[in-house]
Amino acid sequence: MSVELRRYNRSNDYDLIDAFLIAHHRPGNMDGNWLEPEWEYMHFHPGLDGSSLEKIGIWEEDDGKMVAVAHYELRLGEAFFEFHPYYRHLRVPMLDYAEANLTTISKSTGRRYLCAYVNDFDTEFRTLVESRGYKDDPEGARPLYRFDIIGPFPPITIPDGFRLTSLADECDWARVHRVMWRGFDHGDDVPTNDEELDSRRRMFDTPKARRDLKIAVVAPDGEFVSFCGMFYEPTHRYALVEPVATDPGYRRLGLGKAAVLEGIRRCGALGATAAYVRTDLQFYQAIGFTKAYNTECWVKYFD
Repeated sequence: MSVELRRYNRSNDYDLIDAFLIAHHRPGNMDGNWLEPEWEYMHFHPGLDGSSLEKIGIWEEDDGKMVAVAHYELRLGEAFFEFHPYYRHLRVPMLDYAEANLTTISKSTGRRYLCAYVNDFDTEFRTLVESRGYKDDPEGARPLYRFDIIGPFPPITIPDGFRLTSLADECDWARVHRVMWRGFDHGDDVPTNDEELDSRRRMFDTPKARRDLKIAVVAPDGEFVSFCGMFYEPTHRYALVEPVATDPGYRRLGLGKAAVLEGIRRCGALGATAAYVRTDLQFYQAIGFTKAYNTECWVKYFD
């Protein structure tokens, strides 16, 4: 059966790729594909370049069965590769497609480039990108870390005067926006217009989102000062931590840890056996996350 390439259409293909990622997930994410919530989070992130989504490539058999996808995350210049387990031989045409469609111009050098993300255990793909002149950029790597959820869950401590809540109990987009803005070090001047607040709502009220898994720490003055977004994928019973932010004035108090652990605890109560995060920040390792594998960033300049 032959395989055909076509372009992505969000209205028709978003759910198809979502289901593809669930169908081919393997324990420990050793399939190497994106976790399904990452696909969801990408599409509703305010930083997404939605104008280029049609450049995502999809490979299908004659009967319409999807077998591979090449895509970016937020903007052109990056390429991620999702595979049906029997179609990894498509690495070459998928890389060809990414080089022709997913590159962009570097603002700093003015040169066209691509960062191809390749899992460290995919030796054939690593050999391929090296043979084409790609260079490993350790700073751009996206390691996957795992937290095994084993009951009973330990008590979660939080300083006196602070409390844990969720968007199911207190949904205030102005407070969410404030902690996200300040927590990602954008400064003290927090814009609170309707457009900004709506972008936060869309970011967290995604199609499969649960407000009870979006955890906030409330300070004595009533402000949200730490926030943890959490996704739960019920088919394979895992959680994804994304994103986490703590107001600069309230760091090193254990608030971010408390928010993350509360989110994990709630996912565990729903049936999750593991939680994942795509970063090697010491913060997560101190909580108990351990490395599953590394997704390496291989960069090539074409001009």
